[in-house]
Amino acid sequence: MMRSLFSAISGMRNHMSFMDVVGNNIANVNTIAYKSSRVTFQDILSQNVKGASSPQNGRGGTNPAQIGLGMTLGGVDTIMTQGSLQSTGKLTDFSIQGDGFFIVSDGQREYYTRDGAFDIGVDGGLVNPVTGLRVMGWQADTAGIVDTDLPLTPLDIPFGTRISAQPTADTGNSMGMVMNGNLDSGEALYAAGPPEVGVVGTTVTAYDSLGNTHTIRLDYRHTATNQWTLVANFDDSDADTLMNNPVTVTNGVLQFTAAGVLDTGVANNGMVGLSLASLGTGATDPLAFTVDMTKFTQFAGQSQTNLASQTGFPAGALVSFSVGSSGEVSGIYSNGANRIIGQLALAGFVNPGGMQRVGQNLWIPSSNSGEALTGTPNSNGRGVVNTGTLENSNVDLAQQFTNMIIAQRGFQSSSRVITASDTMLQDLVNIIR
Repeated sequence: MMRSLFSAISGMRNHMSFMDVVGNNIANVNTIAYKSSRVTFQDILSQNVKGASSPQNGRGGTNPAQIGLGMTLGGVDTIMTQGSLQSTGKLTDFSIQGDGFFIVSDGQREYYTRDGAFDIGVDGGLVNPVTGLRVMGWQADTAGIVDTDLPLTPLDIPFGTRISAQPTADTGNSMGMVMNGNLDSGEALYAAGPPEVGVVGTTVTAYDSLGNTHTIRLDYRHTATNQWTLVANFDDSDADTLMNNPVTVTNGVLQFTAAGVLDTGVANNGMVGLSLASLGTGATDPLAFTVDMTKFTQFAGQSQTNLASQTGFPAGALVSFSVGSSGEVSGIYSNGANRIIGQLALAGFVNPGGMQRVGQNLWIPSSNSGEALTGTPNSNGRGVVNTGTLENSNVDLAQQFTNMIIAQRGFQSSSRVITASDTMLQDLVNIIR
């Protein structure tokens, strides 16, 4: 008789724990990146009233007779499914789509979180403004190169820092300028005039070593059938001689085929060299670079030329930044230049469900989660990073309200067992009256 009382008590006690877990899930329905918990129950030791027997002497076997002694809390599991993403529009709000955790540190210990509500601190560091923990990653060197083999460091977004001017010049496999466009095959042949005919003119801007701009006028002269000759002049900031300073042009003849494309049989066709001497600005001269015009065509129609890219730019200051899906942090400068300034790190775990909560949306590894596998986003199973969004809680309210009813009814049923057992005990006591 007493066993039913203790079994019912175990049911009441553990259904209260069930309700505690449900209540905590519902309380965190709007917590950023919260992962819901799930309760599982187990029966506990059963008392053997009769053991089992095997078939013998023509009789079949008998099953064991056992009376259970109640139930216990089997475990409280963490459900690590993806929460929905909510757009915030804030540049420093990050979310992870897929597996992985942001790595944050207090300078002594690293923690892991899915909460990407970050901000820029007064010292330029990327931090969680609630906890003050710094977001970890790798900082780029002055050339914009990130070495992910180095130890993690706090990420900084150094607003206001300046980058030096870079002259227009050939660097590695990059030409100083890249241009494309079309030269009208129906254009009249060049004549000096006046009026001058057979010329397609355009201007481009080059930068010297001090970041000064130099406007270069490019005149494409239709000197023969399927042939154009480039003549260039530039300014030297002297209003009296504006655009009257000649530019030395190398390989300035563009030879086209009857199909309207550059003739590849002509050496260096379309790779035009420009050299500006006596800049008059105190910068390094001559300013020399190559203009890649290999994408030019010659078809009937309006002539047009475009500067696709160039390597030079003036000095500028960091005014904004962006983060790509692979976690690369790109600085945006006032001169229009973009440069990698850092790399966000993510951590993955073999068993993320085995991690231990430590409050403030933070996690630490446990003996059953495995060690953190640190790397870049969108690699080795780590998720991609989205900016301007936050991850919502993955709590399913419909499921939690259903669990609340289940917990309540389970507790109520166990209490009824105690009431019935008490009545039976009372009847037993009343027998002697």
